Amino acid sequence: MNQEIIKTTNVKKHYAIGKQQVVRSVDGISIDIYQGETFGLVGESGSGKSTFGKTIAGLTNPTDGSVYYEGNNVNNLSKKERHRINREIQIIFQDPQASLNPRMQVGDIIAEGIDAHGLAKGKARKERIYDLLERVGLNPDVVKRYPHEFSGGQRQRIGIARTLAVQPKFIVADEPISALDVSIQAQVLNLLNDLKDSEDLTYLFIAHDLSMVKHISDRIGVMYLGNMMELARSEQLFENPKHPYTQALLSAIPVPDPTLSKRDRIVLQGEPPSPVNPPSGCKFRTRCPHAMEICSLEAPMWKEIHADHWTACHLYS
Repeated sequence: MNQEIIKTTNVKKHYAIGKQQVVRSVDGISIDIYQGETFGLVGESGSGKSTFGKTIAGLTNPTDGSVYYEGNNVNNLSKKERHRINREIQIIFQDPQASLNPRMQVGDIIAEGIDAHGLAKGKARKERIYDLLERVGLNPDVVKRYPHEFSGGQRQRIGIARTLAVQPKFIVADEPISALDVSIQAQVLNLLNDLKDSEDLTYLFIAHDLSMVKHISDRIGVMYLGNMMELARSEQLFENPKHPYTQALLSAIPVPDPTLSKRDRIVLQGEPPSPVNPPSGCKFRTRCPHAMEICSLEAPMWKEIHADHWTACHLYS
């Protein structure tokens, strides 16, 4: 296993609503992400995936717990060290249109980070912009154009070029393909894979589409209502899912010929509970087909049930 680049210990992110209520968007997650891997993160809408990613990227501070980057607690760094880490940890946003300034030309959008961190000036700055555009599959002639003149896939490539401009080491890809046409999604995924190898990058890849996550990820974590339910290597998770929630998610993946599928469809009953008032004990128990009395009394421990395969479920206590 490569060196650890990101480590989170009991990270929580809560948002106050009025004086009495609290939204527990992320409620105690401890994971390690290793240099050179793609760590996939999946779960239903509202599970806290994006909030967790933004907390790691430094766009929001954790309510509790710690985020470590290359062994250093990011909340205890000097202003100079924080500035460096802000360059080395970047994010690709979900909506390529909303994340690009409509009043700025493409060249200036890509150069924002270069200018902020003093990475290049003059001719070197111009050459760097052209090189980045070519690297993401765009013609350098587009530098004077505006975001509205591009397709969704092209805008996402511009966003990726902007992210690469500051030479990051770790990238949070927050559902980078969900707003794109299916025909474009594979192109962007292949681009991210190629860049990972050529730029020696590490990804936290957040998505809904499990088949896409399987294609790009080395390990996959499954979130539900602010908690991690299961974590395993990609092939292990798909071949032998342990947590009932993971089993339900995988059973919902469309297959070309349903008659040949070996996995029965698991239909979860009801809607996910509110993060303002989550169930006692295991948060999944109100929808779990295997719920037992202990599930309402105690939260299951996060434990390693096989080598590199973790889960939080009383079925494996």
